[in-house]
Amino acid sequence: MPGYVHKQLTRYGHVLKRKQLTPYDPGPVRFGKASQDLPPPDTSKPLDKKGKKRVQQVVGSFLYYGRAVDTTILVALSEIAGQQSNPTEHTMRRVNSFLDYMATHPAAVIRYHASDMVLNVHSDASYLTATGARSRAGGHFFLGSLPQDGCPIRLNGAILSLSTILKCVAASAAEAELGALFLNAQEAKIMRLTLEEMGHPQPPTPIHCDNTTAVGIVQNTIKRQRSRAMNMRYFWLLCQEAQRILAIRHHPGQENLGDYQTKLFNGAHHSRVRPFYQHTRDSPQVLPRAQRPSVRRGCVESGNKDPYMRRNPLPWIPTRYRTHGAPAA
Repeated sequence: MPGYVHKQLTRYGHVLKRKQLTPYDPGPVRFGKASQDLPPPDTSKPLDKKGKKRVQQVVGSFLYYGRAVDTTILVALSEIAGQQSNPTEHTMRRVNSFLDYMATHPAAVIRYHASDMVLNVHSDASYLTATGARSRAGGHFFLGSLPQDGCPIRLNGAILSLSTILKCVAASAAEAELGALFLNAQEAKIMRLTLEEMGHPQPPTPIHCDNTTAVGIVQNTIKRQRSRAMNMRYFWLLCQEAQRILAIRHHPGQENLGDYQTKLFNGAHHSRVRPFYQHTRDSPQVLPRAQRPSVRRGCVESGNKDPYMRRNPLPWIPTRYRTHGAPAA
């Protein structure tokens, strides 16, 4: 969509004040017990009708662009949209910072490669990160090949990125992950049907999840005594797994592409992982597999052979992962 961002910035009369590497300021990092505390309430002055309308216009105009091309702004738009009914001066500052980010990255590009047309889904959730003690669900959908254990995942441009707040307040991280699986599986089933009607038969749709409890509930490998308190609709996943429509498997969170759509990150992280979601000259075409926690022993790391450094989501991009094939030995 060439020129779309420039047209919107001209419409709002926004001039780039400083380069922004993140569309939404995540705020200070909290550690320990404070990491689960709710953010303090916004006590800044409420906006007038003109300011409120501007916030709503920015969200509406860029939401279309985010869903179609630039998926990196979906979480920021969701956060701002949650405040647009009662915006404050602090909300307007975040809107201006968001417009600076759009002026810094005015031309997002998604590139699609020929593939086996097998739907791949990466599902993730963040617990207690949204307003009102709610949780956020995220998903990354792309067409590629059937993933094989131990082999890199072939990447492709996203056909859908999901970033939404769960309507029900989750009582645990496992329930939040189960809710994210439910929402992503609903979208996946529609896409499966569409692909099959287009002449692309689908195996059981592989869905990546990094929560062992949620996967155990779906696969019926753990006792579900206390899970009775969870939303009843989420257990529809058990039927889909039993009928081999979905193949929900546990994989380390480091290689989960849905993690990006559930949290607010700083500018350094946005710059590092942007090639995985937008086409750049450094965009990799394969995603190396992360080691499971059981492989590590104490504080000993695997050295340069492991591209996942310091347990960060998604790997650093060395030259050998920018080719079509598997990484060189």
